Amino acid sequence: MDIVVIGATGHIGTFLVPRLVRAGHRVTVVTRGTSTPYADAPEWERVERITADREQEDRDGTFGDRIAALGADAVVDLVCFTLDSAEQLVRALRGSRTHLVHCGSIWRAGVSHVLPITEETATPPFGEYGTQKDAIARMLQQETADGGVTTTSIHPGHISGPGWLPIGPLGNLDPSVITRLATGETVEVPGLGAESMAHVHADDVAQLFQLAVEQRAAAAGRAFFATAPTALTMRGYAHLVASWAGREARLESVSWDRFRATTAPEHADASWEHLSRSQVFSTEEPQRVLGYAPAYTASETVRDALRWQAVHGDLDVPETFRP
Repeated sequence: MDIVVIGATGHIGTFLVPRLVRAGHRVTVVTRGTSTPYADAPEWERVERITADREQEDRDGTFGDRIAALGADAVVDLVCFTLDSAEQLVRALRGSRTHLVHCGSIWRAGVSHVLPITEETATPPFGEYGTQKDAIARMLQQETADGGVTTTSIHPGHISGPGWLPIGPLGNLDPSVITRLATGETVEVPGLGAESMAHVHADDVAQLFQLAVEQRAAAAGRAFFATAPTALTMRGYAHLVASWAGREARLESVSWDRFRATTAPEHADASWEHLSRSQVFSTEEPQRVLGYAPAYTASETVRDALRWQAVHGDLDVPETFRP
């Protein structure tokens, strides 16, 4: 099968491209050419590379036609963030046999009302990012229902893995939270600490994209959430991190006003975005339809990511810290 992967050197592509090559597919990667995969693999030597500035080409109205001209059996789009960009690609692919597999986000779902959240029980999204991802997914499903391009959308949780810092115990990317937990300092937790996060290992997300590409008929017109089979609460995550340094987490519950007053704005905003949703997702639908079998629990996912950070010296933690 000829497969094009757009945005191939990011979190998902780092694991997806080698998977597809090992499975015997011919892979063409489309990137800006400004970054390399987070993890090296010999399979990268067997792919064709195309450099493209998608944002500029979308403005010029040429990107979709450029991708369609490749004549691929499947296009995996990992870096589409607006409805206009998605519609340009869909228009260019109409009349072809290409299967478009789009990367969305769990933030197409809003706050949790019923847990676990399923594709049927998700509440309406909020915020620009989530509403755009939801609009794209709905457009793609309607396109396929109307007999146009065959599409599938996959909506990952908080993608984690070796090479980058995962969303932390307070729902943000502040590495000092890990340091404070590992050294026994008290950490202020906004709310009760029972709010949850939906982590997923990048390789498990890559697995689901591969399954969707290879099972076109089953995946056609569908939208799937991609998370670990478990989820971590704030306090559970904090106690896990502290335990890797041989400590008990010292947590103090505070109001959101207090938390915002003592936290850098970008970290406080990120915490609110993640924790106000407090999402836990079911993996039953992709398991039933495509055979999705995530290899990592949420705990194992963040452990793998933080272990890499500790080994490579990217965390300020004591020597006793052993994820």
